[in-house]
This record gives sequence, C-alpha cells and structure tokens, in this order.
Amino acid sequence: MKIGAPKEIFPGEARVAMTPDSALQLQKLGHECFVEAGAGQGAGISDAAYAGAGVTVLQDAAALFAAVDVVAKVRPPVEAEVQMLRAGQTLISFFYPAQNTELLEQAKAQGATVIAMDMVPRISRAQKMDALSSMANIAGYRAVIEAGSNFGRFFTGQVTAAGKVPPAKVLVVGAGVAGLAAIGTATSLGAIVHAFDVRPEVSEQIESMGANFVFLEFEPTQDGAATGGYAAPSSPEFREKQLAKFRELAPEMDIVITTALIPGRPAPKLWTEDMVALMKPGSVVVDLAAERGGNCDLTVPDEKIVSPNGVTIVGYTDFPSRMAAQASTLYSTNIRHMMTDLTPKKDGAIFHNMEDDVIRGATVTHEGAITFPPPPPKIAAIAAAKPKEKARELTHEEKRAAEIAAFKTQTRNQVGMLVIGGALILLAGLFAPASFMSHFIVFVLSVYVGVQVIWNVSHSLHTPLMAVTNAISSIIILGALMQIGSGNWLVVILAAASVFMAGINIFGGFMVTRRMLAMFQKS
Repeated sequence: MKIGAPKEIFPGEARVAMTPDSALQLQKLGHECFVEAGAGQGAGISDAAYAGAGVTVLQDAAALFAAVDVVAKVRPPVEAEVQMLRAGQTLISFFYPAQNTELLEQAKAQGATVIAMDMVPRISRAQKMDALSSMANIAGYRAVIEAGSNFGRFFTGQVTAAGKVPPAKVLVVGAGVAGLAAIGTATSLGAIVHAFDVRPEVSEQIESMGANFVFLEFEPTQDGAATGGYAAPSSPEFREKQLAKFRELAPEMDIVITTALIPGRPAPKLWTEDMVALMKPGSVVVDLAAERGGNCDLTVPDEKIVSPNGVTIVGYTDFPSRMAAQASTLYSTNIRHMMTDLTPKKDGAIFHNMEDDVIRGATVTHEGAITFPPPPPKIAAIAAAKPKEKARELTHEEKRAAEIAAFKTQTRNQVGMLVIGGALILLAGLFAPASFMSHFIVFVLSVYVGVQVIWNVSHSLHTPLMAVTNAISSIIILGALMQIGSGNWLVVILAAASVFMAGINIFGGFMVTRRMLAMFQKS
C-alpha cells in the first residue's frame, strides 16, 4: 500500500504525521511512503531528509491524495481535503466525530474509511497507539515551560548572597496524562506542587511524583472516573466543595495549570473570575482546556491576556505544535503502530479487521457506512480501577495520641529487650567462666547499641551510612583479631564470626560506595 502525509493547512500547525524514521519502519511492513513538499518544515524536517529515507516527495496535496491509498494527517481534515478522498481510500488522523458530524457524513458519502486517532480505546494493548496521551504528555510539559516564561521568579527556592528566594507554589487541576506530566516537570524544577483530581485513586500517583494531593472533606456518591479512565461530571454538592477549596488555595498559588476535560462535553469551569482576583499580581494561569472552552472564566482561546489584578492567563491551543519536532516523532510512532496492526502479515496489504477492539473502536466510517459510536471494548479500560478509600487528615489531638502510642510501644519493646538481655547474661554468669563474662557483656551491649543506632536511621540515609559503618567495622575486626588468640574456644568462635561479618561489611560497603560514585561520573 502507498501511505502519504500531506502538509497541515491548519493555521499555526507545525506537526507532521510522518517522519523519516517512521517511514523506514513503514517500509519494513511492505508499504511505500509519500509526503507533500514542505510537510515537515515546521518540525525541522527537510524534503531531502525524507528523500534520504526513501520517501517520495510530491509537490502538492492534490497529487498526494491521488497517489496514495492511506492518508495520514494530524489535524481533522477540512471540507476540501475530504472532497479529495475517494472510495476505498483510508484516512488516519484526529477527527473528533462527535463534534464533526458534517465531516463524518461527507467522508461516508466519499466512501472512504476514516480511522480517528482520538477514538483509540484506552486499553492496555492500544497504549502504543494512544495519540491523545502522547500529545497530552507534551502539552503538560509545555504548559509548565510557558508558565515559567511568564512567571517573574524562580521555580526552585534559593538562598543567595543577595537574599532568600522562596519556591514557587503550583496547583495542577486534573491528574490525567497532561496533569501528571505538568506535575513531574514542575516538581523537577523545584516548585512546591499541589494537585487535585476528582478520582481518588490517582492520589497515590500524585504523591509518588512528589506533589501534595488536595483532599476534600466530601463523601462522593458516585465514582469519579468515567469509562476509559476519564473524569466524570461531578455532582453540584461536590462542585461547590471543590470551588470553595480552590478559593482557599487561590491566594497562595503562584501558578495554576488546569487540564480538566470530560469527553463529549465543554470543559468544566473550575477557575472562576473571583479566584483569579484572589491571586497575587504576577501569578500565571495556564489553561490546557482552552480549545474546549477553557477551565478558567477569563480564558481566551489562542491568546495570552493579563487580568486587571496582574494575573497572566495563557489560553494557547497549540501546545504540542510548539514542540513540533518531539510531537511529530511521537505522533508518527502512534500512526506507525496503527499501521502495524492494519498490516498483520507485514506484506504491505491492509486487513481492516472490524473484529479487533482497537481497529473497530477507532474506525468512524467504513465501506460507505458511519460506524461511530463504536461498541464498548470487550476488555476493561486501563484506568477503570475501583477507588480506594480516601485518606483523612488527622486532627492535632489524633496526631498527639498516635505519637504517645508509638512512644509507649517503643518503650515496651526496649524494656523487653533489656529484660531478655539481662536474663541471658545472668544465665551465662551462672555457668560461664569470669574471663568469658567480661567479653560477653561488651558484646551484648555493642549489639544493643548497634541495633538502636542503625535501626532508627532513615532508609534514605542507609547508603551514605556505609562510609561510617566501614570505620566501625574496622575497629570491630581489629578487636576480633586480638580475641582470636584467646584460650577459650567460645571466644575464638565468636571472634572468628566477627572477623567474617565485619569483613563482608567492609568490602560490601566499599563496593556500594564505588557504584554510587560511578553514577555521578561523566562518561
């Protein structure tokens, strides 16, 4: 089959659906690759680079549509592009069939098969084709970069000779793919990150990335996740609690990134005009839902505005396109994986298997019929997990009671160990010679002190502690060597065991330290 990627005609769109690398992989499946002249210019890919990868470069879109069997695009086609489709031809692109019913009817009338990359079902096997997640990942990352370029301070806190700089406080609303990418980026830049999502099961993901999950004192009456892991519409009571919490956080936040979307609906309004008014001058709001109406009341799609109190609201709708090279690489890989599933025998022949969950779910027109909406997939969605019980913050009295209980437990354990140790020493004193007892008492006390010191060290400090334990082990091994010459057979056995264990600790400690240092060496 012949596969071609035209130049995107949407204003400002710089992505392309085929790169030289993806073309090489498509050729291995038995396909011929074509591209319109200048299609990769916005992503930094020259026509010569395509030609070097064995791609045929055609001069205009009409020639490309006429020459190929499969057209791969990024943006949904315009009416003129749909008119160039012919019966039996396949179009693969973002399509948004629920919002583009007229385009759907036109594609059906042309007899073309349309595969909508935005309709790929969210099941484990389809992750490699999930173009929405690929683009959302880039959008979340780019949102933090755009926020930083409009924010007048550091993200990370610093102490300098010129004074102390506090870290920026960032709130991410919505912890989908874009939200998690924004959390990871902001955290890596040193900001204090808070995140909110209506799905309680994502709290662990948020906290594992170093952010603070914003809890609501609210018992939900329904699951916060809709089919496919997307957020479901919230109840009016939950929404009021949510907005009240945001109003409480608004004066503290320096940067707010909103990512909340509900499939098939306008973006919910979560950051209201009065919240913007509560924010400090110089703060930034980045609205990733601007294309669907925006999560912020003041968002203007494709524009950056400044509110009367000096808050910058960024409503760009082309975040992935602002990183065109990376976005084209990921999107073309998603297309290539889709073509791999459409070419099961790798012989260049497309088999459109409508029994396949992924292919059927993404196909919106086929053989002169509209196949949207698709039936639900036969297997569960990736994120369709049962929500766990939401954690509740402890009161001061509860925290104090927990601390007292932990102290009492620790005290009982220590007293128990002392009683057991004293009983063992007493028994040994009754039967062992006096020369042995002097050494045994030192040994028992050393074990007790060692356990108490090492056991209470934080796990994150265990590896740096190796350098100290090496020095302690050196003292132990010297003492043990001196005791090996003792006439008592029990002392000799204990001394030999001490030499063996201390030797392991010394050599193992140096090996671990060496491996740690190697991680920081430049190659």
